[in-house]
Amino acid sequence: MKILIVEDEPKIANALARGLKQEKYTVEVYNDGETGLGAALGDENFDLMILDRMLPHVEGLEITRQVRDAGIKTPILILTAKGQIRNRVEGLDAGADDYLVKPFSFEELLARVRALLRRPQDVHDNILTVDNLSLDTVKCEVRRGKTRVRLTSTEYSLLEYLMRNPGHTLSKEKIIGHVWDFDSDVLPNTVEAYIGALRRKIDKPFREFQPLIRTERGFGYSIGGGS
Repeated sequence: MKILIVEDEPKIANALARGLKQEKYTVEVYNDGETGLGAALGDENFDLMILDRMLPHVEGLEITRQVRDAGIKTPILILTAKGQIRNRVEGLDAGADDYLVKPFSFEELLARVRALLRRPQDVHDNILTVDNLSLDTVKCEVRRGKTRVRLTSTEYSLLEYLMRNPGHTLSKEKIIGHVWDFDSDVLPNTVEAYIGALRRKIDKPFREFQPLIRTERGFGYSIGGGS
C-alpha cells in the first residue's frame, strides 16, 4: 500500500516514514504544501494521504479541498497541533476522513492508518484472504492453508497489493507505483522477477492447491478469480 506524507517538520516526517516502511508500506514524503499538492493531484496512485494542517505555501485543508474537488476519493488523515472541536470540524468538512492531534503515539497513528485503508476495499478485519491464502496485515504473516510462508518486505508488499485487488488485472506500471518508492529505479522485468519469486513461495510448493497468481499476457498480473 502506498502512502503520501506531507509534513513540514523533518523530524516528524522522517519518523513517520521510517515507522510506516517498517510496517511494509511504501511511502513518499513532501515537506511543503505546494509540492505535496502536486503529488496528491498527480499521476501517482496513493492508497492514503497523511497531511499536516499547517504547511508552507498551501495548507493541508486546501490540499484536501482540491483533492476532493478533483474527484479523488483517497482516504485523508489530517495531522495538526490544533485540537479544538471547531478545528476538527473544519478538517472533516473539508473532506478529510480522520483527524489526529499532535503529539500522538505512532501506535495510534498506525491503527488509524489501518482503519482508513480498510474502508475503500470493504475489508472488515485485518485478514485478507484469497482462496486458502491469507495475509494478516497486523502481524505481517502469510499462510497457504495452515503453512506459514516467509516473504521479503517487497514480496509481502506486492502480495498485499494483489490480494487487495483479487480478480483484477494489475499492470506492471500500477504495481511499480504501489509497491516501490517514487525514486526507486525499477524496471518492468523487476516486477516479473518478484512475481516469479512469489509463485515459487505460494504456488509451486503447494501442488495440492490450485495456482493463484495469473499472468494476463500483455496486461499484467492478477490473483484469484478471473481478470
